[in-house]
Amino acid sequence: MAAVELAEGVTGRRARLLPRGSWLLPTCILCANGFFTNLRPSEPFLTPYLLGPDKNLTERQVFNEIYPVWTYSYLILLFPVFLATDYLRYKPVILLQGLSLIITWFMLLYAQGALAVQFLEFFYGMSTATEIAYYSYIYSMVEPGVYQKVTSYCRIATLTGFTVGSVTGQVLVSVANWSLFSLNVISLISVSVAFAAAWFLPMPMKSLFFHQTLNGNKDSTDHCRRHIIKNGALACAATTEEMEAQVPLNADSAAAQHTDKKRVNLKNVLRILWKDFVHCYSSRTLLCWSIWWALSTCGYFQVINYSQGLWEKVAPSSYSDIYNGSVEAVSTLLGAVAVFFVGYIKMSWSTWGELLLALFSLVIAISIYIMDIIGNIWVCYAMYVLFRSIYMILITIATFQIAANLSMECYALVFGVNTFIALLLQTLMTVIVVDSRGLGLDLFTQFKIYSGYFAIIALIFFASGLVQVLKNCQKPQQDKRESSET
Repeated sequence: MAAVELAEGVTGRRARLLPRGSWLLPTCILCANGFFTNLRPSEPFLTPYLLGPDKNLTERQVFNEIYPVWTYSYLILLFPVFLATDYLRYKPVILLQGLSLIITWFMLLYAQGALAVQFLEFFYGMSTATEIAYYSYIYSMVEPGVYQKVTSYCRIATLTGFTVGSVTGQVLVSVANWSLFSLNVISLISVSVAFAAAWFLPMPMKSLFFHQTLNGNKDSTDHCRRHIIKNGALACAATTEEMEAQVPLNADSAAAQHTDKKRVNLKNVLRILWKDFVHCYSSRTLLCWSIWWALSTCGYFQVINYSQGLWEKVAPSSYSDIYNGSVEAVSTLLGAVAVFFVGYIKMSWSTWGELLLALFSLVIAISIYIMDIIGNIWVCYAMYVLFRSIYMILITIATFQIAANLSMECYALVFGVNTFIALLLQTLMTVIVVDSRGLGLDLFTQFKIYSGYFAIIALIFFASGLVQVLKNCQKPQQDKRESSET
């Protein structure tokens, strides 16, 4: 899930990167880490495990007291982890991610009681927040010429690990009749292998803010400002869910030749971030797609987090077979295939993009509503696959558009801010709708609210898109009149 998504390049870093052709070893190690980190066959069966005899927790404890902790911890840790990732130069944070996952699955196996599982969720939130280090590390080590190649390799590793884990879990449960406890043992072994692999990663020499050249700070900021484009074409492709939006860390510049290294203090870092933030969001196009990104990601996280609970209510695992692993694998594969074909669609996104967001947001709202009211587990599964596939398509298009309006130096800031706002909204929704200290609503009522939430997003972007289409239709007539007058 998400996420996430903060990391950028440092001007003039090329001199300290690995020699040309030496990118293969760190990329292979990082891909191995990503594969085993996501090879967790027990994850699609987490809710049945917590509600089953191994933990014996109640539905209210799991849905209204335990699961919200992940949202809160992710939000609280996101920005500090971003700064720590840069200050510690990535590798220690990758190790922290592995350690957090080991603690999470060790506690899943042996911790008992609601309070212990809440602590478990905190460590899982930490592992999610530290994913930034995985997606940013490799760009501090390789030449810009192989960015696209290493990005695809790292993404394929994580998607393959998740798919293999989901399929393995489903086969072991349905065919071999393994217990859910055994699946968690496999997950613990897998994340431990990922942790061990991370130790062999080379240590980067530089980072964006705290370890750079004397003039790198200023040049990077100025470079970011100069490259905010009002109307750009599609610039990059991404396959993200949760990407969801992890992007390159390095920028190439000739400005930082013969300069000395220095450490930038926290005050200067925050000042640079604020100036870049103001300049980046001055673009209406970027602002529009970023708003959709934040709003929809909030709703996406909520649906993903509680969909297993809804399936458990519709078809309890104690009375029927469960196919959560198959559904997760299918939705991931179909989403990836759909995202691949999106890259070949040719249309005027500046004119029709917002109306497209409105249309598909409405489809998402309808799919969630059907999943909630139909009472048939197979229909629930089908609507979930449709929901995830559409979201992956739209978030990829949003990534295209944001990338088209930014230079590489600004990717991480924008994607990180978008994710942070999404988490703020999700936290607010969790506190009001889910948390037992708020309304503490049941799952069926929650999903009706999530459906209405996406319907409101569709309405907002339909109105905005209609205005944009009218403006674009009037512009040629205006230009024609002006040219005839001259």
